[in-house]
Amino acid sequence: MKLIIQIPCYNEEQTLPQVIADLPKSIQGIDSIELLVIDDGSMDNTSATASQLGVDHIIRFKTNQGLARVFKAGIDACVKLGADIIVNTDADNQYCAADIPKLVEPIVKKEADMVIGTRPIDTIKEFSWMKKKLQKLGSAVIRFISNTNVPDATSGFRAFSREAALRINIFSTYTYTLESIIQAGENRLKMAYVPVKVNIQTRQSRLLKSIPHYLANSITTIVRIAITYRPLKYFFWIGSVTLSGGLALAVRFLIFYFMGEGSGHIQSLILSSILFSLGFQLIMFGLLADVVASNRKLGEDIQYRIKKIELGQAGNTEEISQ
Repeated sequence: MKLIIQIPCYNEEQTLPQVIADLPKSIQGIDSIELLVIDDGSMDNTSATASQLGVDHIIRFKTNQGLARVFKAGIDACVKLGADIIVNTDADNQYCAADIPKLVEPIVKKEADMVIGTRPIDTIKEFSWMKKKLQKLGSAVIRFISNTNVPDATSGFRAFSREAALRINIFSTYTYTLESIIQAGENRLKMAYVPVKVNIQTRQSRLLKSIPHYLANSITTIVRIAITYRPLKYFFWIGSVTLSGGLALAVRFLIFYFMGEGSGHIQSLILSSILFSLGFQLIMFGLLADVVASNRKLGEDIQYRIKKIELGQAGNTEEISQ
Protein backbone atom coordinates (compact mmCIF):
# COMPACT_ATOMS: atom_id res chain seq x y z
CA MET A 1 0.00 0.00 0.00
CA LYS A 2 1.49 3.31 -1.12
CA LEU A 3 1.06 6.57 0.82
CA ILE A 4 1.89 9.91 -0.79
CA ILE A 5 2.11 12.95 1.44
CA GLN A 6 1.38 16.10 -0.55
CA ILE A 7 2.54 19.52 0.61
CA PRO A 8 1.15 22.62 -1.15
CA CYS A 9 3.76 25.40 -0.98
CA TYR A 10 4.02 29.09 -1.67
CA ASN A 11 7.30 30.73 -0.64
CA GLU A 12 8.03 28.07 1.97
CA GLU A 13 11.81 27.81 1.53
CA GLN A 14 12.38 28.49 5.24
CA THR A 15 9.77 26.16 6.77
CA LEU A 16 9.86 23.25 4.29
CA PRO A 17 13.02 21.59 5.72
CA GLN A 18 11.44 21.27 9.18
CA VAL A 19 8.15 19.99 7.73
CA ILE A 20 9.89 17.27 5.73
CA ALA A 21 12.24 16.33 8.58
CA ASP A 22 9.24 15.66 10.86
CA LEU A 23 7.36 13.42 8.41
CA PRO A 24 7.21 9.73 9.35
CA LYS A 25 9.55 7.40 7.46
CA SER A 26 7.45 4.29 8.08
CA ILE A 27 3.88 3.54 9.16
CA GLN A 28 2.32 0.24 10.10
CA GLY A 29 0.24 -1.10 7.21
CA ILE A 30 1.99 1.16 4.67
CA ASP A 31 4.53 -0.39 2.30
CA SER A 32 6.01 2.81 0.91
CA ILE A 33 5.85 6.54 1.64
CA GLU A 34 6.54 9.16 -1.02
CA LEU A 35 6.49 12.95 -0.87
CA LEU A 36 4.94 15.38 -3.33
CA VAL A 37 5.55 19.13 -3.17
CA ILE A 38 3.28 21.43 -5.19
CA ASP A 39 5.05 24.75 -5.69
CA ASP A 40 2.37 27.37 -6.35
CA GLY A 41 4.49 29.84 -8.29
CA SER A 42 6.85 30.58 -5.40
CA MET A 43 9.21 33.52 -5.77
CA ASP A 44 11.84 31.98 -3.52
CA ASN A 45 13.77 28.69 -3.79
CA THR A 46 10.96 26.39 -2.63
CA SER A 47 11.32 23.93 -5.53
CA ALA A 48 15.11 23.83 -5.31
CA THR A 49 14.89 23.28 -1.55
CA ALA A 50 12.40 20.44 -2.04
CA SER A 51 14.72 18.82 -4.58
CA GLN A 52 17.73 19.13 -2.25
CA LEU A 53 15.70 17.54 0.55
CA GLY A 54 15.07 14.47 -1.60
CA VAL A 55 11.35 15.02 -2.29
CA ASP A 56 10.17 12.28 -4.65
CA HIS A 57 7.85 14.38 -6.83
CA ILE A 58 7.56 18.10 -7.52
CA ILE A 59 4.80 19.96 -9.34
CA ARG A 60 5.80 23.50 -10.17
CA PHE A 61 3.34 26.15 -11.31
CA LYS A 62 4.81 29.15 -13.11
CA THR A 63 2.26 31.53 -11.59
CA ASN A 64 0.30 31.51 -8.35
CA GLN A 65 -2.93 29.51 -8.74
CA GLY A 66 -4.38 29.61 -5.22
CA LEU A 67 -4.74 26.91 -2.59
CA ALA A 68 -7.82 25.19 -4.02
CA ARG A 69 -6.35 24.63 -7.49
CA VAL A 70 -3.00 23.56 -6.08
CA PHE A 71 -4.67 21.03 -3.79
CA LYS A 72 -6.65 19.55 -6.69
CA ALA A 73 -3.53 19.34 -8.87
CA GLY A 74 -1.77 17.49 -6.08
CA ILE A 75 -4.63 15.03 -5.61
CA ASP A 76 -4.72 14.25 -9.35
CA ALA A 77 -0.96 13.79 -9.44
CA CYS A 78 -1.00 11.48 -6.41
CA VAL A 79 -3.61 9.24 -8.02
CA LYS A 80 -1.61 9.20 -11.25
CA LEU A 81 1.48 8.21 -9.27
CA GLY A 82 -0.35 5.19 -7.89
CA ALA A 83 -1.20 6.40 -4.37
CA ASP A 84 -3.53 4.20 -2.34
CA ILE A 85 -3.71 6.83 0.41
CA ILE A 86 -3.04 10.57 0.16
CA VAL A 87 -2.27 12.85 3.11
CA ASN A 88 -2.46 16.60 2.70
CA THR A 89 -0.50 18.76 5.11
CA ASP A 90 0.60 22.40 5.19
CA ALA A 91 4.10 23.66 4.45
CA ASP A 92 4.02 26.17 7.33
CA ASN A 93 4.50 23.31 9.84
CA GLN A 94 1.12 24.01 11.45
CA TYR A 95 0.19 20.35 11.85
CA CYS A 96 2.06 17.81 13.93
CA ALA A 97 3.49 15.24 11.51
CA ALA A 98 3.62 12.62 14.26
CA ASP A 99 -0.18 12.36 13.94
CA ILE A 100 -0.05 11.13 10.32
CA PRO A 101 -0.14 7.43 11.34
CA LYS A 102 -3.28 8.17 13.36
CA LEU A 103 -4.73 10.05 10.39
CA VAL A 104 -4.30 7.18 7.91
CA GLU A 105 -5.23 4.34 10.29
CA PRO A 106 -9.02 4.39 9.57
CA ILE A 107 -8.27 4.18 5.83
CA VAL A 108 -5.74 1.38 6.26
CA LYS A 109 -8.37 -0.52 8.23
CA LYS A 110 -11.00 0.17 5.52
CA GLU A 111 -13.11 2.06 8.05
CA ALA A 112 -13.16 5.40 6.21
CA ASP A 113 -12.55 7.02 2.83
CA MET A 114 -11.70 10.46 4.17
CA VAL A 115 -10.23 11.38 7.54
CA ILE A 116 -9.91 14.92 8.90
CA GLY A 117 -7.50 15.96 11.61
CA THR A 118 -9.44 17.94 14.21
CA ARG A 119 -7.42 20.70 15.82
CA PRO A 120 -7.88 21.76 19.48
CA ILE A 121 -9.37 25.10 18.42
CA ASP A 122 -10.06 26.33 21.96
CA THR A 123 -6.44 25.90 23.08
CA ILE A 124 -4.63 27.39 20.07
CA LYS A 125 -3.09 30.56 21.46
CA GLU A 126 -2.50 32.14 18.05
CA PHE A 127 -6.24 32.06 17.26
CA SER A 128 -8.13 35.13 18.40
CA TRP A 129 -11.46 34.81 20.19
CA MET A 130 -13.24 35.91 17.02
CA LYS A 131 -11.38 33.42 14.83
CA LYS A 132 -12.24 30.56 17.20
CA LYS A 133 -15.92 31.47 17.09
CA LEU A 134 -15.88 31.79 13.29
CA GLN A 135 -14.16 28.43 12.92
CA LYS A 136 -16.82 26.75 15.05
CA LEU A 137 -19.68 28.54 13.32
CA GLY A 138 -18.34 27.64 9.87
CA SER A 139 -17.93 24.00 10.87
CA ALA A 140 -21.50 23.90 12.20
CA VAL A 141 -22.85 25.29 8.92
CA ILE A 142 -20.86 22.74 6.90
CA ARG A 143 -22.10 19.91 9.13
CA PHE A 144 -25.67 21.00 8.46
CA ILE A 145 -25.20 21.34 4.70
CA SER A 146 -23.19 18.14 4.22
CA ASN A 147 -25.05 16.02 6.79
CA THR A 148 -21.73 15.01 8.37
CA ASN A 149 -20.34 15.30 11.90
CA VAL A 150 -16.89 16.80 11.26
CA PRO A 151 -15.97 19.15 14.15
CA ASP A 152 -13.22 21.05 12.30
CA ALA A 153 -14.31 21.64 8.71
CA THR A 154 -11.50 24.07 7.86
CA SER A 155 -8.63 21.79 8.85
CA GLY A 156 -6.36 21.09 5.90
CA PHE A 157 -4.71 18.13 7.63
CA ARG A 158 -6.57 15.20 6.11
CA ALA A 159 -6.20 11.80 4.50
CA PHE A 160 -8.00 10.39 1.46
CA SER A 161 -8.40 6.91 0.08
CA ARG A 162 -7.84 6.44 -3.63
CA GLU A 163 -11.61 6.17 -4.13
CA ALA A 164 -12.21 9.48 -2.35
CA ALA A 165 -9.47 11.15 -4.38
CA LEU A 166 -11.11 10.00 -7.61
CA ARG A 167 -14.46 11.45 -6.48
CA ILE A 168 -13.18 14.90 -5.53
CA ASN A 169 -13.92 17.81 -7.88
CA ILE A 170 -12.96 21.22 -6.54
CA PHE A 171 -14.69 24.20 -8.17
CA SER A 172 -13.90 26.81 -5.54
CA THR A 173 -10.91 29.08 -6.10
CA TYR A 174 -10.62 30.09 -2.44
CA THR A 175 -10.29 26.87 -0.44
CA TYR A 176 -10.85 23.15 -0.88
CA THR A 177 -11.65 22.32 2.75
CA LEU A 178 -15.36 23.11 2.77
CA GLU A 179 -16.23 21.85 -0.70
CA SER A 180 -14.47 18.50 -0.29
CA ILE A 181 -16.52 17.73 2.83
CA ILE A 182 -19.80 18.54 1.09
CA GLN A 183 -18.76 16.43 -1.91
CA ALA A 184 -17.86 13.54 0.37
CA GLY A 185 -21.32 13.75 1.93
CA GLU A 186 -23.01 13.91 -1.48
CA ASN A 187 -21.03 10.91 -2.76
CA ARG A 188 -21.80 8.89 0.38
CA LEU A 189 -18.12 8.51 1.21
CA LYS A 190 -17.45 7.32 4.73
CA MET A 191 -15.85 10.09 6.77
CA ALA A 192 -14.00 10.02 10.06
CA TYR A 193 -12.06 12.47 12.17
CA VAL A 194 -9.24 12.15 14.67
CA PRO A 195 -7.87 14.70 17.16
CA VAL A 196 -4.49 16.09 16.14
CA LYS A 197 -1.93 18.42 17.67
CA VAL A 198 -0.63 21.65 16.17
CA ASN A 199 2.80 23.25 16.29
CA ILE A 200 3.73 26.81 17.14
CA GLN A 201 2.63 29.17 14.39
CA THR A 202 5.45 30.16 12.01
CA ARG A 203 3.53 32.76 9.98
CA GLN A 204 0.10 34.32 9.57
CA SER A 205 -2.52 32.44 7.55
CA ARG A 206 -2.59 33.54 3.91
CA LEU A 207 -6.31 32.72 3.69
CA LEU A 208 -7.23 34.81 6.73
CA LYS A 209 -5.94 38.20 5.60
CA SER A 210 -8.59 39.91 7.72
CA ILE A 211 -11.84 38.94 9.44
CA PRO A 212 -14.06 40.74 6.84
CA HIS A 213 -12.07 39.17 3.97
CA TYR A 214 -12.34 35.71 5.53
CA LEU A 215 -16.06 36.11 6.22
CA ALA A 216 -16.86 37.37 2.73
CA ASN A 217 -14.96 34.57 0.99
CA SER A 218 -16.20 31.83 3.32
CA ILE A 219 -19.86 32.88 3.06
CA THR A 220 -19.59 33.16 -0.71
CA THR A 221 -17.98 29.72 -0.90
CA ILE A 222 -20.56 28.07 1.37
CA VAL A 223 -23.55 29.61 -0.44
CA ARG A 224 -22.14 28.72 -3.85
CA ILE A 225 -21.43 25.13 -2.83
CA ALA A 226 -24.83 24.68 -1.17
CA ILE A 227 -26.68 25.95 -4.24
CA THR A 228 -24.48 23.88 -6.54
CA TYR A 229 -25.22 20.60 -4.81
CA ARG A 230 -28.75 21.06 -3.45
CA PRO A 231 -30.36 23.93 -5.36
CA LEU A 232 -33.97 22.75 -5.13
CA LYS A 233 -33.82 22.42 -1.35
CA TYR A 234 -32.59 25.95 -0.76
CA PHE A 235 -34.54 27.72 -3.52
CA PHE A 236 -37.70 25.88 -2.43
CA TRP A 237 -37.41 26.97 1.19
CA ILE A 238 -36.55 30.57 0.31
CA GLY A 239 -39.40 30.64 -2.21
CA SER A 240 -41.79 29.09 0.30
CA VAL A 241 -40.96 31.74 2.90
CA THR A 242 -41.54 34.45 0.29
CA LEU A 243 -44.84 32.89 -0.77
CA SER A 244 -45.90 32.63 2.88
CA GLY A 245 -45.20 36.32 3.35
CA GLY A 246 -47.31 37.10 0.29
CA LEU A 247 -50.12 34.88 1.56
CA ALA A 248 -50.08 36.54 4.98
CA LEU A 249 -50.38 39.99 3.40
CA ALA A 250 -53.18 38.79 1.11
CA VAL A 251 -55.13 37.42 4.08
CA ARG A 252 -54.55 40.70 5.93
CA PHE A 253 -55.94 42.66 2.98
CA LEU A 254 -59.00 40.40 2.69
CA ILE A 255 -59.77 40.84 6.39
CA PHE A 256 -59.73 44.60 6.04
CA TYR A 257 -61.61 44.36 2.73
CA PHE A 258 -64.54 42.45 4.27
CA MET A 259 -64.51 44.90 7.14
CA GLY A 260 -65.11 47.65 4.57
CA GLU A 261 -61.62 49.14 4.95
CA GLY A 262 -59.94 47.61 1.89
CA SER A 263 -59.24 50.91 0.13
CA GLY A 264 -56.78 51.91 2.83
CA HIS A 265 -54.70 48.77 2.51
CA ILE A 266 -53.97 48.55 -1.21
CA GLN A 267 -50.23 48.59 -0.37
CA SER A 268 -50.60 45.18 1.29
CA LEU A 269 -52.20 43.79 -1.86
CA ILE A 270 -49.42 45.18 -4.07
CA LEU A 271 -46.67 43.83 -1.81
CA SER A 272 -48.47 40.49 -1.61
CA SER A 273 -48.50 40.24 -5.42
CA ILE A 274 -44.77 41.04 -5.56
CA LEU A 275 -43.94 38.41 -2.95
CA PHE A 276 -46.12 35.79 -4.68
CA SER A 277 -44.38 36.49 -7.99
CA LEU A 278 -40.92 36.42 -6.42
CA GLY A 279 -41.60 33.21 -4.47
CA PHE A 280 -42.93 31.45 -7.56
CA GLN A 281 -39.87 32.50 -9.57
CA LEU A 282 -37.49 31.28 -6.85
CA ILE A 283 -39.11 27.86 -6.82
CA MET A 284 -38.94 27.72 -10.62
CA PHE A 285 -35.26 28.69 -10.45
CA GLY A 286 -34.78 25.85 -7.99
CA LEU A 287 -36.41 23.34 -10.32
CA LEU A 288 -34.26 24.48 -13.26
CA ALA A 289 -31.11 24.47 -11.12
CA ASP A 290 -31.97 20.97 -9.93
CA VAL A 291 -32.06 19.77 -13.54
CA VAL A 292 -28.63 21.36 -14.08
CA ALA A 293 -27.36 19.74 -10.86
CA SER A 294 -28.58 16.34 -12.08
CA ASN A 295 -26.65 16.83 -15.31
CA ARG A 296 -23.61 17.90 -13.30
CA LYS A 297 -23.88 14.71 -11.28
CA LEU A 298 -23.96 12.64 -14.46
CA GLY A 299 -20.92 14.59 -15.67
CA GLU A 300 -19.09 13.83 -12.42
CA ASP A 301 -19.86 10.12 -12.79
CA ILE A 302 -18.49 10.17 -16.34
CA GLN A 303 -15.42 12.06 -15.16
CA TYR A 304 -14.94 9.51 -12.38
CA ARG A 305 -14.95 6.67 -14.88
CA ILE A 306 -12.53 8.50 -17.15
CA LYS A 307 -10.22 9.19 -14.22
CA LYS A 308 -10.19 5.51 -13.27
CA ILE A 309 -9.07 4.71 -16.80
CA GLU A 310 -6.60 7.57 -17.33
CA LEU A 311 -5.13 7.64 -13.81
CA GLY A 312 -5.33 3.93 -13.21
CA GLN A 313 -1.69 3.38 -14.03
CA ALA A 314 1.05 4.80 -11.82
CA GLY A 315 3.14 7.44 -13.49
CA ASN A 316 6.88 8.00 -13.21
CA THR A 317 7.01 11.78 -13.61
CA GLU A 318 9.36 13.36 -11.10
CA GLU A 319 8.75 17.02 -11.92
CA ILE A 320 5.82 18.68 -13.65
CA SER A 321 5.81 22.32 -14.78
CA GLN A 322 2.43 23.99 -15.20
